[in-house]
Amino acid sequence: MNAPLTLNPEELLQIDAYWRACNYLAAGMIYLRDNPLLKEPLKPEHVKSRLLGHWGSSPGLAFAYIHLNRLINKYDQDAIFLAGPGHGAPGVLGPVYLEGTYSEIYPNKGEDEEGMRQFFKEFSFPGGIGSHCTPETPGSIHEGGELGYSISHAFGAAYDNPDLLVTVVVGDGESETAPLATSWHSNKFLNPIRDGAVLPILHLNGYKINNPTILARISHEELENLFKGYGWTPHFVEGSDPETMHQAMAAVTEQCLLEIRSIQAEARASGKPTRPRWPMIVLRSPKGWTGPKAVDGHKVEGFWRAHQVPIGNVRNDPAHLAQLEAWLRSYKPEELFDQSGKLRPELKALAPKGMRRMSANLHANGGLLRKALRMPDYRDYAIAVTKPGTTVAENTRPLGKLLRDIMRDNMSNFRVFGPDENSSNKLDNIYEASKKTWLADYLPEDADGGELSPDGRVMEMLSEHTLEGWLEGYLLTGRHGFFSTYEAFVHVIDSMFNQHAKWLAMSKAVPWRAPVSSLNLLITSTVWRQDHNGFTHQDPGFLDVVVNKSPNVTRIYLPPDVNTLLSVSQHCLESTDYINVIVCDKQKHLQFLDMDAAIKHCSKGIGIWDWASNDDGEEPDVVMASAGDVPTKEALAAVVLLRENFPALKIRFVNVVDLYKLTPSSEHPHGLSDKDFDSLFTVDKPVIFNFHGYPWLIHRLAYRRTNHKNMHVRGYKEKGSINTPLELAIQNEIDRFSLAIDVIDRIPELRVSGAHVKERLRDKQLECRNYAYENGVDLPEADGWTWPY
Repeated sequence: MNAPLTLNPEELLQIDAYWRACNYLAAGMIYLRDNPLLKEPLKPEHVKSRLLGHWGSSPGLAFAYIHLNRLINKYDQDAIFLAGPGHGAPGVLGPVYLEGTYSEIYPNKGEDEEGMRQFFKEFSFPGGIGSHCTPETPGSIHEGGELGYSISHAFGAAYDNPDLLVTVVVGDGESETAPLATSWHSNKFLNPIRDGAVLPILHLNGYKINNPTILARISHEELENLFKGYGWTPHFVEGSDPETMHQAMAAVTEQCLLEIRSIQAEARASGKPTRPRWPMIVLRSPKGWTGPKAVDGHKVEGFWRAHQVPIGNVRNDPAHLAQLEAWLRSYKPEELFDQSGKLRPELKALAPKGMRRMSANLHANGGLLRKALRMPDYRDYAIAVTKPGTTVAENTRPLGKLLRDIMRDNMSNFRVFGPDENSSNKLDNIYEASKKTWLADYLPEDADGGELSPDGRVMEMLSEHTLEGWLEGYLLTGRHGFFSTYEAFVHVIDSMFNQHAKWLAMSKAVPWRAPVSSLNLLITSTVWRQDHNGFTHQDPGFLDVVVNKSPNVTRIYLPPDVNTLLSVSQHCLESTDYINVIVCDKQKHLQFLDMDAAIKHCSKGIGIWDWASNDDGEEPDVVMASAGDVPTKEALAAVVLLRENFPALKIRFVNVVDLYKLTPSSEHPHGLSDKDFDSLFTVDKPVIFNFHGYPWLIHRLAYRRTNHKNMHVRGYKEKGSINTPLELAIQNEIDRFSLAIDVIDRIPELRVSGAHVKERLRDKQLECRNYAYENGVDLPEADGWTWPY
């Protein structure tokens, strides 16, 4: 460009008036329940009794939003808007309402005086809407209630959306979080040919709740160098005078858009995807911009006191009421809205039209764009099982082949995510369809096994936070994905899982939100095969986090072998609006079910394995149950020990794939009825349940069941270090010997007669442990155990 792009005098007046309208609405949402147009003097009864909301970042958010609107109109740009500042909803809801989208979706909040009154009243009000950009907010795919994920969500939305501009406002308080700091590196994974663009706007308003922010208190030079070091080209818009700031923002946003289009045009014309230095904006404006300068002698605008409600105790303090009224009238609402409450036509014309409105963009309601995956027949990847418990295979290897072919058939709307672990997790067949996305520098040796390509679709970065954010943004804009990670470190995204689960739960209650693809999470490298990595890598507790969330959105599966894993994965990849958590180890394990049996078993989610039971037609003496691959093997081995020593003992073997089957049907859609549960587990016989995770989780799920008092659960008990697999199982008492002893102790007839057997089992335990300590591996006859019947 030869000269800065500026607004002409009429454009400047109009865009400033539109911004004043946004700011008036933001303040009105926080304070007013009546008299929305200030047609009469403000009275205490016009003000909400409880003042909630966050003013501080709202004017800056609206400022960025309306300048993006200008570019959408001028360049017919497809764009969405993400608000990173957690409680900045007033700054987004204002422009969304002015665009008309809010009233279209919520007719009782029409574009008139009564609609505005309802709009004000329902903000942060019982039965109303929250102070974040929740699923009820048109145009939102990012709530921001928990800080740190706005950039990663934005990039997830941009991947495979070549014409989309994702503008994301990043709060300077948010920028102090580890996930946000890492996510700036997402620019190394954006392909300018096939992907859209992300335009971050770092909003420096200087303060968090009551502390300064780090990035606002370093020099301009240091801040510029920081983002240049991240690989960005920063552009600065700084000040507080509205006229000057409008001119600067108009020039800079347009310059950034033209830079983005130039980068994309060059890459698409040449066919050579390279990593450019994408533009970003640093917007430095006062916190609580255009609000009260001071209250009760204390500085407010430009200070942390502007963060939430700048003027408190309004209903009981006449001076505060007068100051609030003066502040609201400073926006001159009579110049912005007509007598009926409609935005004046010349201002209404500034908003984009139809689906070009960021609040009505289809990408922000991704289920409307979602297309079902083209799926191969998962049965073609099955492992042949002629006899249960005798074949050994890597559980996740065939799944990698299935994912490879799904990717090959869905090269524009499916990606696989993993933190540098896809090869480790035995999913590396996916590289036959697509390499790892990489637009940073290359070395010659990368050609030998590096599996890197700018055209890759496998997303690997050693940041679970960033990967989860990318995946969520990708799913929420209408695509499909699959994420695998180590079990011990899936806890890194505990809170991100929480937030996404809450988003899905709320979305289900919003009729206009179309279903999106489920978030599919494979947890592998599991606790029972982390004997070599030690105690830090042994933690199956993510499942405890999952069951805290709404039963309408969470599912947990523990397939014990290849064919059940394939069946479960197919189901999960075709589902919508769930978080599907699949727990299955990557190492070699015994295979139990052929594909037909696996499909039936997974369809039921829980069932008796007849081939492992000997109680058909009779009442069992004991129920042996399992959930998980290693616990299932050990439980089966315990059954064999018992049958060898007590041939008359009647044992029923129950395997659980769908963990929620254990809950009552009144508590979870997948839960068994009490009658079905009692039929499986009896009403009075001992149940020995060998579980993959912490044992108390099973008690938590089944505590209301008739026979819960006789249910004895074995699982991980925080015991382990550098062990062999069997020795780790012995330490936590999920091994075959401990389980068999448990049965002897629970059946009255065996407590005395089984004493000698118990002694032999304990001796065998000691032999196994001593062998492991002496040889570094498990006793071959124990490690290579197979089902003998």
